[in-house]
Amino acid sequence: MAITRRVFLKNGGLALAAVGFAEVAGPSFLGRSVFAAEPARAEGGRKTLVCLFQRGAVDGLNMVVPYGDADYYSLRPGIAIPKPGGAGSAIDLDGFFGLHPAMAPLKPLYDARHLAAIQACGSPDATRSHFDAQDYMESGAPGAKTVATGWLARAIRACPEDRARKTPLRAVSRTTQTPRSLAGDAEALAIPDLANFGVGGRAPSVAAGFEAMYAGADGDSVRATGRESFEAIRMLKGLEPARYIPANGADYPRGAPGPQLRDLAQLIRGNVGVEVAFTDCGGWDTHVNQGGSEGQLAARLHDLAQALFAFHTDLGDKMNDVLLLTMSEFGRTAAENGNQGTDHGHATCFLAMGGPVAGGKVYGRWPGLTKEQLNEGRDLALTSDFRLVFAEVAARHLGARALAPIFPGFTVDAAKFPGLVRA
Repeated sequence: MAITRRVFLKNGGLALAAVGFAEVAGPSFLGRSVFAAEPARAEGGRKTLVCLFQRGAVDGLNMVVPYGDADYYSLRPGIAIPKPGGAGSAIDLDGFFGLHPAMAPLKPLYDARHLAAIQACGSPDATRSHFDAQDYMESGAPGAKTVATGWLARAIRACPEDRARKTPLRAVSRTTQTPRSLAGDAEALAIPDLANFGVGGRAPSVAAGFEAMYAGADGDSVRATGRESFEAIRMLKGLEPARYIPANGADYPRGAPGPQLRDLAQLIRGNVGVEVAFTDCGGWDTHVNQGGSEGQLAARLHDLAQALFAFHTDLGDKMNDVLLLTMSEFGRTAAENGNQGTDHGHATCFLAMGGPVAGGKVYGRWPGLTKEQLNEGRDLALTSDFRLVFAEVAARHLGARALAPIFPGFTVDAAKFPGLVRA
């Protein structure tokens, strides 16, 4: 069967996004036709939410250490972080919890009340599958495989509209593909590399050709998609990402998520209308040789802390309107295994950073680590449902008006919000 230009365009057959000189599959929003409007904001300016997914299940017990619980040390004789007071020891937060020593750059932010932790947090679903757990968390619907859209996409739709501030860069992800969290009706742009993002690599003739094809396409919706898509690319090029210099002496680490957060900081500083941003980083599945104060996990936490601190420093006063939230699909076993590592667990620890955060506090009820207190006798028990954390951020930071559509099958009770977003 012959494929007409109209069918080709409407089914997203064009390879529109390119990294360097290679042409790859285009941004997902190029195959859609209607852009979401920009939500109205108070005089304080546009609010931005940045989500950072730690894929692989981070060990929340060694990230934010419950050194005040004696059972923590009996369960982890080889990988526990020492109590505050000596070299390589936990950095005290509140007399019970402490930061992993590799995360020392974040302590000033905690003291300034721009950083908070949510312990014993995660999904109520019992799966230990990375794929399923990530899917459930990003869809915002634990255990429900039929939910096709992502929670961030639905959250954007639940925000009030302001068509005067419409932008094709309302939702972006610094990933190779649109993440599950942004799947759905919201128009999300996936950017693998900000400095080299465009059409046809660096060949202007290729870009012009694609733009002309969209302009001549049949149907108003297809032409509108093309116009807004190329407008987004022009806006990004206008930022001159290759010449970007982080502000205030911010120094991003080369390891993930440093480059990703650097790009997102440039977009936010560029005032291009970003309201929701997403990125991720892996390497948290520490079954073997996890290490304690030093080692595999410590190296990953060091890069994470350096990247978060650089992001906060780079944005400066703009952090007054930015909230960054970390998440992971589940945690690790309370006890170390025979390979000096930890296996798939249940609850873990999230971090929230930014001016809107009621920081300087570790949120969540501590469930304890005795055999009877552990989930299934092996994991940190869940006391904070991730949907309540997401719902509070959506309502009190982004301004979502209706929460029920964002979290299908779940009754959101604002009285149960952790309280991590400032009033």
